[in-house]
Amino acid sequence: MNKEFKSGYVTIIGRPNVGKSTLINAIMGEKLLITSNKPQTTRNTIQAILTRDNYQIVFMDTPGLHKPKHKLGEYMVKVAQSTLSQVDVIVFVTTPEEEINISDKYIIDQIKQSKPIKILVINKVDTVNKEKLAKTIENYYNYFKFDEVVPISALKQKNVDELIKVIVDKLPYGPKYFPDEMITDQPERFVVAEIIREKLLHNLQEEVPHGTAVEVITMKEDREKQCVNINATIYCEKESHKSIIIGKGGQMLKKIGQSSRIDIERFLGTKVFLELWVKVKKDWRDSEAILRSLGYK
Repeated sequence: MNKEFKSGYVTIIGRPNVGKSTLINAIMGEKLLITSNKPQTTRNTIQAILTRDNYQIVFMDTPGLHKPKHKLGEYMVKVAQSTLSQVDVIVFVTTPEEEINISDKYIIDQIKQSKPIKILVINKVDTVNKEKLAKTIENYYNYFKFDEVVPISALKQKNVDELIKVIVDKLPYGPKYFPDEMITDQPERFVVAEIIREKLLHNLQEEVPHGTAVEVITMKEDREKQCVNINATIYCEKESHKSIIIGKGGQMLKKIGQSSRIDIERFLGTKVFLELWVKVKKDWRDSEAILRSLGYK
């Protein structure tokens, strides 16, 4: 046991769309996780690894806890719930509310009896006045006595450093689980697929983006041209959705491809040639075989 080095696992939980992925990106100082204003953006548990001279924190971004409507939703909820007993600290993220959100009560009731340290994080404090923030903290603390309460704005980077200090203070002394240069447990293909899916979420409306999945078919380095050639397939559930994703004259697919390529090049640190295809897989969110093939295991 290293008495000078702290380390541990921290799960970030909360209902959909409270800013869990935005918070981890703010903590890491770079964009590792996709974000959108649509609920249920995160589908897998993704680990982000923050290493400093005297500590290493492994953050686990989880899907928002919600009532599932299909097998993909059931998988997402199981993923979120499974992290609760595997970590040293639970960071419960919510937003300023006049009353405690019903979904938040459900989540708090699930973590009440769990052993890890529990930190309440009130996100998006830049959107409310001090009186509403104080009332929110009072309501949640009266419902359950959290070990710590930290108000932040992940988007504005407000009080994020203070949250890190609080987490480090609660971590046990321990080993370094990952090499210094490692910032995520996910392979490059996964991150690339997630970047493309983020652009679908940003550019498509209503149910269409939630019924999409992305699979990177090939990803090869071209040393002669000093670029990476990527071939990816976007799956959707209906022919009508396919038409919307492609758009008139292919304009929507082109827009999605161009914005994806910019972020992928930033992530990989090299030029990228990206080719996208769209295919229909009817009701794929309710097919266990297809879910497994797409990495939802």
